[in-house]
Amino acid sequence: MNVAYDLFENAARAPELEAAIACIASQSESERGAIFTRPEVAEAILELVGYFPTKQLHCLRILEPSFGNGDFLLPIVRRLLRAYRNSRDPGACALDDLKDAVRGVELHPDSYERTFGAVRTLLLEAGFKRLDGEALCRAWLLNDDFLLTKVQAGFDFVVGNPPYVRQERIPDPLLTEYRRRYQTLFDRADLYVPFFERALDLLAEGGAVGFICANRWLKNRYGAPLREKVSRGFWLKYFVDMEYADAFHSEVLAYPAITVIQRASTGASGLPTRTVSGSAVCQHGLPDVVRALGACPPSPQIFDETFLEADSSAPLLLGNTPCLPVLRRIEQRCLTIEQAGCKVGIGVATGRDEIFIRALEELPVEPDRKLPLVMARDLVDGKIKWGGKALLNPFDEEGKLIELTQFPRFKAYACAHADALKNRNVAKRSGRGWYRTIDRVQPGLLKTPKLLVPDIKSEGVFVLDRGDYYPHHNLYYITSEQWELEALQAVLRSSLTRMTVAAYCTRMSGGFLRFQAQYLRRICVPRWDEISLELRDQLIRVGGCSEQEEVDSPVFELYRLSAPEIMQIRRTIESEHARRSRTK
Repeated sequence: MNVAYDLFENAARAPELEAAIACIASQSESERGAIFTRPEVAEAILELVGYFPTKQLHCLRILEPSFGNGDFLLPIVRRLLRAYRNSRDPGACALDDLKDAVRGVELHPDSYERTFGAVRTLLLEAGFKRLDGEALCRAWLLNDDFLLTKVQAGFDFVVGNPPYVRQERIPDPLLTEYRRRYQTLFDRADLYVPFFERALDLLAEGGAVGFICANRWLKNRYGAPLREKVSRGFWLKYFVDMEYADAFHSEVLAYPAITVIQRASTGASGLPTRTVSGSAVCQHGLPDVVRALGACPPSPQIFDETFLEADSSAPLLLGNTPCLPVLRRIEQRCLTIEQAGCKVGIGVATGRDEIFIRALEELPVEPDRKLPLVMARDLVDGKIKWGGKALLNPFDEEGKLIELTQFPRFKAYACAHADALKNRNVAKRSGRGWYRTIDRVQPGLLKTPKLLVPDIKSEGVFVLDRGDYYPHHNLYYITSEQWELEALQAVLRSSLTRMTVAAYCTRMSGGFLRFQAQYLRRICVPRWDEISLELRDQLIRVGGCSEQEEVDSPVFELYRLSAPEIMQIRRTIESEHARRSRTK
């Protein structure tokens, strides 16, 4: 960047930053993450944060940080005008009374102009003179980037549907500036995460944020800084799972949820979070859910209550309240899978699979430069049915990059594809190592016995490789020098593990679970040397068994599960099956 400045205080912006903002602003709806909210959802969120027409709303302040087509902004203005008509002083000046009541920000110029016109029309229909309507719109609405523009703090309400934008779509100068400003833009966090951060920072004491948004930040690694921020000085008041509801005008891959977070001096400590499952929303309807959440006395048959940890970045299992006692007891008694002597890893990524991965006989390189490669599609019916693919291996047995001069056939093949290989980011960073794979090929992993795990599946698939293949990057692997892998396979294929992964992972469209390393590492197991010889033998015998009850029986005994706990696990698994059926 060319200049040092704080954009909240100084209007000056570096040219490359202005160009990046203009680039984002000119993108299509899908490219810039614009997903529009259904009216009933916007109205529900306004109810849940307490933006009622019965209040003197002109004395309060509300912010919509990405107003798009006005899905929230227009209902806000309608409620504000209704409240003002009922409470205004006959001698008051409406322009003065209302000019600070609303703030709306929108980056996309066409959306800004279209919604500006719609708000102006509402004001004219309410009896405002044209000049006064124009003046209010200019006072209320900003055409800018919410994450960078100057907005005075102290809002009583912040509501909306923040944009769904992956970091890869954000120009580098803009992403660098976002990272400088927002601590929650961590790891691979989507853009909605810093929207949460700034919205929370702009709240007045007792103010509330109400967003309809992807629920991934509650559990994913990238959501940890935001979870920690919420646990310090804020109260996660409501969580409404919208998995089965049509929250938007278009389909989205991520499961959405309504989240209401209030600024409170006690933070999460001592205040319950009321959670509503997706099935409850389907059964009762969103209006009844909203009424139940705000009812006095409450209606607990629709929602659950849970208490969150203070000062914690731990995953929030808000949609899994019934299974929490079982999970927490096991986590207290057992070790995590890696603490118990196992290792969780991921297979090799290449950056150009069509070059690095070919049929074994078709790769025209030295035989010791080819590794038999197992891929997710090779795991069939609990066994490996190898498809004959091989990996071009640019590393030696010590994990060092080979010298091309020592392998003439490898060199000829790599040079024939040099343009494509050198165009990868890893090659640009590596210089002379332009022919490497993205991930280093791990010495000895090929011959190491391991359990192979596909990332995305409706149910857990854990297949034993006795040391014959190297895993592709669409597979995770688990090795252990302490646990017998057949016994560990039984534990991982059990209903208990399936419940654990379902609780911690973020689901994909269609109800599929993510068996990523961050969730596999949440699995807890006893020490191998503390398991009786008889129970070890039982676990080993059922490791590859196709009957779920036979797998579950010794695993339930291993964890000393009570009859009610087993019943809860089975209910949870049945619920998972029903969830997938509903999303097909």
